Amino acid sequence: AVVGATVPTGFELTAAAEVEEKLGARAAVSRDRGKIYFEVAPERLAQVHQLRSVDNLFVVVQEFKDYQFKEGKEEALKDLEDLVKKLPWAEPLKVWELNNSLKKKKTKRKKQNPQNAASREKLNEDGEEERTDEKDGSDQAQGCTESAAGAEPARGEDTETAPGEVPQQRDHEDSERADAPDASHGGSGDEAKAGDGRKGEGDTSVLKFRVTCNRAGDKHSFTSNEAARDFGGAVQEHFQWKADMTNFDVEVLLNIHNNEVVVGIALTEESLHRRNITHFGPTTLRSTLAYGMLRLCDPQPTDIIIDPMCGTGAIPIEGATEWPSCYHIAGDNNPQAVKRAANNISSLLKKNENKE
Repeated sequence: AVVGATVPTGFELTAAAEVEEKLGARAAVSRDRGKIYFEVAPERLAQVHQLRSVDNLFVVVQEFKDYQFKEGKEEALKDLEDLVKKLPWAEPLKVWELNNSLKKKKTKRKKQNPQNAASREKLNEDGEEERTDEKDGSDQAQGCTESAAGAEPARGEDTETAPGEVPQQRDHEDSERADAPDASHGGSGDEAKAGDGRKGEGDTSVLKFRVTCNRAGDKHSFTSNEAARDFGGAVQEHFQWKADMTNFDVEVLLNIHNNEVVVGIALTEESLHRRNITHFGPTTLRSTLAYGMLRLCDPQPTDIIIDPMCGTGAIPIEGATEWPSCYHIAGDNNPQAVKRAANNISSLLKKNENKE
């Protein structure tokens, strides 16, 4: 299976080196910054999720390196609709099913978790509630957007990210378009089995899905919302899945960067960079970014790594986790930052104890 991963922009080669070192697979860097692709056996998915440098993961359905979009908006969108029935969905959906079976505990999405807002409220030393400031909140919101899009928009590019709002009742013209691929799909063997709209054996409920489009480029005649809407409508007709923008089972990704098009299925529900940090501060560094910085330093056993302005402790925590043979020293002149770092270390230790 070909797996795609979003990584911090500028650290693509660092992430590719980690993939080759830990999985023995050569990773290709996408022309669209912030993504790498590599081939891996499905049974090694658990190891893929342990990579330290990747934010989000998705299995590639098909990649088009030079997709020729039609000039007119209606023709281009109709072409995307017709593309759905031509894609090789069967194997990627099997990988998605295997990925789900590997999850011992499904993490609830933030929109479904009523304790999410409360979790960002911390008690300071005086016992008063302290909320993370707006800068921290925007960073978390950005992380949610990246998770939904399966990509980190490159700065300065004309990038739009939007969940595909698939209408439940389509007009007559759209219905006629969708009927044709549905009829032609009628009895297509393995592909029909993979997309039969069932959650699993013994479960007759229909899968819920959404399409997320991440588009970059100024020569397209359509917006990301329009692409997600029409592509999502065709997916709905093809598989008979139910559209749901928040409580979905399957997230189909439509990544468009100029003439490069990649269709994928998300394998992560939220960014992996949140793995170590539970107590956020105004300048909290992503775990994936901290790993990339440390890897560039090439730490050797017995090295002493000092972070005198550690903030919430992202760098020393990542360093101690991945390079335990080094000696890590961290500090900060802000008592609240030290407290947050200590809380993050404590939370991580408890998490590791629960795993054992």
